Amino acid sequence: MKLLYPTSLELDIKSLEGFSVKLQPYDVKSPLPDSDLDADILVTWTNSPSNLSDAAKRLTNLKWIQSLAAGPNDVLAAGFDPKKVTITTGSGLHDHTVAEHTLALLLVAARKFYEMRDFQVQGKWPGHLGGPQPDRPKGKFTTLRDAEVLIWGYGNIAKALQPHLTLLGAKVKGVARSAGVRNGIEVYGEDKLPELLPKTDALVMILPGSDSTRHALNAERLKLLPKHAWVVNVGRGSALDEEALANVLEKGEIGGAALDVFEKEPLPEGSRLYKAPNCVVSPHAAGGRPQGAEALVAANLRRFLANQQLSNVI
Repeated sequence: MKLLYPTSLELDIKSLEGFSVKLQPYDVKSPLPDSDLDADILVTWTNSPSNLSDAAKRLTNLKWIQSLAAGPNDVLAAGFDPKKVTITTGSGLHDHTVAEHTLALLLVAARKFYEMRDFQVQGKWPGHLGGPQPDRPKGKFTTLRDAEVLIWGYGNIAKALQPHLTLLGAKVKGVARSAGVRNGIEVYGEDKLPELLPKTDALVMILPGSDSTRHALNAERLKLLPKHAWVVNVGRGSALDEEALANVLEKGEIGGAALDVFEKEPLPEGSRLYKAPNCVVSPHAAGGRPQGAEALVAANLRRFLANQQLSNVI
């Protein structure tokens, strides 16, 4: 049995030794060599679309794909059929890095660091942002203390983010497909969005990419947000209608947006979002550094060899 592992990530391969599996490195940007077409297992990370498409056509012996990404979008887009090949994701490997980046974006929004930087580049002093300031003014997002933060897509990343927000005094609520209480946080169904959005100071979106979530935050829902509210998206770019967002930003109908993901990446040079007022563009930087990849691969490999249920199967 052969396992192909990517050279795009510095993996501790020694942790995978001892299994009755041949470990073979491969280049994620090039077609697979003929000598590796007998592989049974493929571990993916930052593979090029052409590499994955090539693998989907030529790895006829493949039984299992372990993606180290949080979602399977790239693998499915390449043509792998989950009915024929078991596909598992890297869900859980990016929780802390994405949570940290999300917290940073929220603080940038609340404390106006982006505006300070803009003034600095111009060699100007942003005096209006310094000196005496009102404490937690009503109708503005200037602090996480007492802020109403709504997390839409309440999964593992949200659970990692929530304690930090709570520690800073934020009032956290969640939205997910099913309602309930998770780690002491009230999570509502999406049917409650019309009631929740008008009371939100910061909306954090951590939705997966799928047909059901495409443009989930559309023009209609954007209009429900208060004029001071910020939108932070660290899930998938397709979950947000970028044209509708640009419209409300340019009209000053919401406080701002901090975006780490986009429908097309890199974000095209002509996008209105680059120059939209109070819009922070982050280049898909929240994740990108899976933590604990070796442990996940090893645990799933052990289960695979024992014909047991794998973790994170799509």
